[in-house]
Amino acid sequence: MSVITVETPHGPSRLTVHPAPDAHAVLLLGHGAGGGIGAFDLVALAEELPARGITVVLHEQPWRVAGKRIGPRPPTLDEGWRPALQALADGYPGVPLWVGGRSAGARVACRCFDERQAGVICLAFPLHPPGKPESSRIAELAGVTGPVLVVQGERDPFGSPDDVRIAAREAGGAQPTIVGVPGTHSFNRGAATRAVTAVAEFMA
Repeated sequence: MSVITVETPHGPSRLTVHPAPDAHAVLLLGHGAGGGIGAFDLVALAEELPARGITVVLHEQPWRVAGKRIGPRPPTLDEGWRPALQALADGYPGVPLWVGGRSAGARVACRCFDERQAGVICLAFPLHPPGKPESSRIAELAGVTGPVLVVQGERDPFGSPDDVRIAAREAGGAQPTIVGVPGTHSFNRGAATRAVTAVAEFMA
């Protein structure tokens, strides 16, 4: 494991690299708005996927590196993410670069997706604020022009797997692969283990 500092317009962000011995893919993952890279699912992916040939890189936003407790608005998050994308595109030329994250991190990855990336892994995609299904963020998910996996808690108040499936169908375009796991928005260890299997199979 190694740690790399990446400069952004809003201060340094941090990349924690969990390398695969002979990587056939790289997966860059961002954290949520209320937590860091210690979330069960992010840790599980970083521990398990390198043995399957996938280098996992966990990205800490500048606000988190600076010790702040509340994340900024989406445009600032995107500006904190793009330099990390560039660093990995430069550092792993010719290796498929997958992106994603947990909750708000998944939204950032969707908004910033471009032709350099192979696909998106969304862990607990926050389809809408709890109790406000009219405030849908499906446009971010539907805007990805590549393969998308959504791993969603069956009782997630930000949107269940069925909620995401219905919203994606109504939005049209390419449909994401949706995998339901037990629990709510914050995955427990069991849900994190299920997420590892789903991600490994999707990226295979």
